[in-house]
Amino acid sequence: MDFPVKETSITQCDTEYDTLRRVILCPPKFMAIEEVINDVQKKYEDENINVELAMKQHKEFERTLKEHGVEVIKLPASEQFPEQVFTRDIGFTVGDELFVSEMASEIRQGEEEVLEDWLEEEEIPFQTTTDRVEGGDVIVDRQTVYVGISSRTSEAAVRQLKHDLPDHEIVQVPFDEKYLHLDCVFNILSPEVGLIFPKALDQQTIDMLADRKYKLIEVSEEEQFTMGTNVLSIGDKKVFSLPQNKNVNAAMRAHGFEVIEVDFSEIIKSGGSFRCCSMPVVRE
Repeated sequence: MDFPVKETSITQCDTEYDTLRRVILCPPKFMAIEEVINDVQKKYEDENINVELAMKQHKEFERTLKEHGVEVIKLPASEQFPEQVFTRDIGFTVGDELFVSEMASEIRQGEEEVLEDWLEEEEIPFQTTTDRVEGGDVIVDRQTVYVGISSRTSEAAVRQLKHDLPDHEIVQVPFDEKYLHLDCVFNILSPEVGLIFPKALDQQTIDMLADRKYKLIEVSEEEQFTMGTNVLSIGDKKVFSLPQNKNVNAAMRAHGFEVIEVDFSEIIKSGGSFRCCSMPVVRE
């Protein structure tokens, strides 16, 4: 496989909001809804994905990332993997440790091998998780790692992460798994501000997150459906978000964020947006 190779390669991600330097994407060349796994896909199952439009929107996302100084790595797309565009789930970086996920859904099993090929080519050390965990359920803020508990990520995985990351506090976040991943209902924008869809979490969990210093911007049910929490921060309070999510975008701007609006309307039909489609390798 033809991967770009750098003389030196590092991994470092201490937060969800430090300056993004290097990220892994995969073009939606073979994107399709083949196995309905959430309400968004259910709505668009018959219509399915316009791949030409999805590719155009993804290229605009890639172009805008590069415009902001982010190095983009593109994994090769395979017809075997219709959800491969969602690179966040196949791996995650915590501090200087990069983990390759064990995918829960059969339709996605095998995607991790493509990632491993690139990591080996780059001579980047990584760990392969032995218990079910996906990157969409892992949210990092300095020494704290929030892990969503769902059918995609197990409590056994949390126990293993506690062993693998002894210098971090691993916090379990239970949520309604109909929303698939934690980053579809909760996200962190800065040391002080987060996004939350309260309906997916119990009050005890919401109180716990609020007690941990975050001003939580509530996302409506309508804008959760269009992936309002699934934004991507790239540093300096700059955030990628859908233009359709007007209330979320207005609230983020009111908190001092620069919102970079890119149309991702075709890609979100499969239930993921900017965070789902990006796997950070280096943030500084």
